[in-house]
Amino acid sequence: MNEQEKWNYINTLEEELLLGGVILSEWSTFLAKDAELAFCSGANLAAILAAQAAIESHLRYVYFDPVQTKGWGLYHLIENAGLPNDLNNSLHKLRKYRNQWVHVEDPTQDDHLLEKPEYYEEELEEMAKLAIKSMLRVLYIEQFV
Repeated sequence: MNEQEKWNYINTLEEELLLGGVILSEWSTFLAKDAELAFCSGANLAAILAAQAAIESHLRYVYFDPVQTKGWGLYHLIENAGLPNDLNNSLHKLRKYRNQWVHVEDPTQDDHLLEKPEYYEEELEEMAKLAIKSMLRVLYIEQFV
């Protein structure tokens, strides 16, 4: 996807998912905007990380008291937010995928990355698309008319 196609993807998702109004914290808004900019600019790993940060921020803002969730990671927030099962599953898939990139077990094992970077780039783009869609679903889950 080129940059315009990515913006079209986001706009289509917003038209599909946003049917009313939502209240977002400034943190969630800032992080979501950054995720979208990263995605459209081709920084797919950055888009995944920023989208998950926006998701975490929004879950804390909407569903939990900050004192209640002190020390909770994304896993506990997802498990305790009461989200639809398909969204819950997508968020865990993203969380596990992110962990592979953030917590690299052996950085010397990079042969496949060097030999087939296009495989990782394609995979990252697909996961970034899922991250953006999941982020928007979380941000727009509590709507009012």
